[in-house]
Amino acid sequence: MMLLSSTGESLFQLVIVVFCFIVILIMTYYTTRWIAGYQKTQSISNNLSVAETLKLTTDKYVQLVKAGKDRYFVIAVSKNDITLLGELSTEELKEVPDFDKENIPTVQGDFNEILKKFKKHKADK
Repeated sequence: MMLLSSTGESLFQLVIVVFCFIVILIMTYYTTRWIAGYQKTQSISNNLSVAETLKLTTDKYVQLVKAGKDRYFVIAVSKNDITLLGELSTEELKEVPDFDKENIPTVQGDFNEILKKFKKHKADK
């Protein structure tokens, strides 16, 4: 009789722990979504935005920052430093064509066929 009681108690404790875990996961999910939405509304600016970013290394970037209507600044950003590299006008910027999703080259065929071709190419070298 004592064995049945401890098994039932252990099962009850397991159910409570799993329930608490699920509640914590749900709370974490909604809290994260709320924080992301809050930060998004706080960072909206009509006068300042990052137009482009070029990653040089894991912690070094060159960024093109748009300030106002037609002023662009090129800055270098690293872990501990931000350096102004120069200023560009709207006329000096290169026009980037719209990205056409229909002209993206795609790989046709079965994955096994592609893998065999890759292995054959590797073996030929």
